[in-house]
Amino acid sequence: MNSLWLSENFKNINFEKLESDNSTDVCIIGAGIFGLTCGYYLAKSGLKVTIVDKSDISRKTTGHTTAKITSQHGLFYTYLIDTYGEQFAKDYLFANQEAIENIKNIIDIENINCDFKYQSNFVYTTDKSEINKIKKEVDNVNSIGFPANFVTKTGLPFNIAGGIQFKNQAQFNPLKYVYGLANSILNNNGKIFTNTTVFDIKNESDTFITYTPGGNIQSKYIILASHYPFINFPGMYFLKMYQSSSYVIGIDTKKTLFNGMYITSSDPTYSFRVANYNGKEILLLGGCNHKTGTPANYNETYGLLENYAKSLYPNCEVLFRWSTRDCISLDKIPYIGPFSSTINNFYVGTGFNKWGMTSSNVAANIICDTILGKTNKYDYVFDSTRVNPIKNRTEIKNMISESVNSIAIKKFKDSNISFDSISNNSGGIIDINNQKIGIYKDTSR
Repeated sequence: MNSLWLSENFKNINFEKLESDNSTDVCIIGAGIFGLTCGYYLAKSGLKVTIVDKSDISRKTTGHTTAKITSQHGLFYTYLIDTYGEQFAKDYLFANQEAIENIKNIIDIENINCDFKYQSNFVYTTDKSEINKIKKEVDNVNSIGFPANFVTKTGLPFNIAGGIQFKNQAQFNPLKYVYGLANSILNNNGKIFTNTTVFDIKNESDTFITYTPGGNIQSKYIILASHYPFINFPGMYFLKMYQSSSYVIGIDTKKTLFNGMYITSSDPTYSFRVANYNGKEILLLGGCNHKTGTPANYNETYGLLENYAKSLYPNCEVLFRWSTRDCISLDKIPYIGPFSSTINNFYVGTGFNKWGMTSSNVAANIICDTILGKTNKYDYVFDSTRVNPIKNRTEIKNMISESVNSIAIKKFKDSNISFDSISNNSGGIIDINNQKIGIYKDTSR
């Protein structure tokens, strides 16, 4: 089965494959919600924009999301305050809050019919032992200037012990939204090429050359919006993130459904939201997270979700099943900004930690402001070149011990090169005293 969002057949735009050389101001690699949002803002600002994607637009992570647009990223703000301080936590929260309104403004300006709806979002528990943790989160969120509520009643078909409510969050159909973005980009003289694989990028003086089988793209700026950065050096994002798989089923419950969006405060994770399908409301039930690369069978994923759904709605019918992979940063903050401090005019947005609907808009605003010479007050929060010690040591240990098939581990296992064999402006993994070390040589070495 496909995802709900990809079940609709969009015929309003026919994209072409790149088959000749192209010159542009900004080359954006990846046509998911992040890449298209960057393209939207930059094209509206008058820059020449070219977007390329190896598939069709938004057929990967964006097309397999639950599409909750929220600044409530789990019980997150206690962690942020304890780790980085109140101002940092406040700026993270309001960057994401502004993203909700930015998305709504785009929808209104471009007249995009994408089932946008304001909803309350809830993080809840059925375990009384977690109530103090939730109440602490409520107090912390209120202390940084956002109105959060402690609740004991929701629209869910079961009782909860307690939860935290964020009002004025939202949901939408992400494919309808990104096609609206694409229409606007094309109407503002932007170009979008699909089924076009990028196999290399080179920097020559002040110009980037993006190589594809059908033609090369010359640009002043590059935005890498490919979800997981496929260029390893010098950014070395494969050492700073892991991927997490999760699963969703869409079900006809045969009953009237609730308002609001919901997610559990701890494992096992269950996520709920309602969506429109063929003129009726269906339930999207998600969860069953595990690190990508670790074994997981049907009974532990879709089967578990289906059994849980039937315990709540015995007569329900499963209409859709889909899974996705999300990039999780080790310190829980997305990487947004320069791809590396050693390369100018090359930008990245990744590690959205399962909250890509708001994070993609935050990232697009930060990067587009930088390209347009504007100051963005939130850029320090998501600094992509940060090198401060990793706070989340547990995740480092888990990534190494559990993700035996992860990209990071494969990079270490496959390394068999010497220092001298690494060319300038490149990087690699070398062996020093039986330890694998990642290095980067700049252009002067």
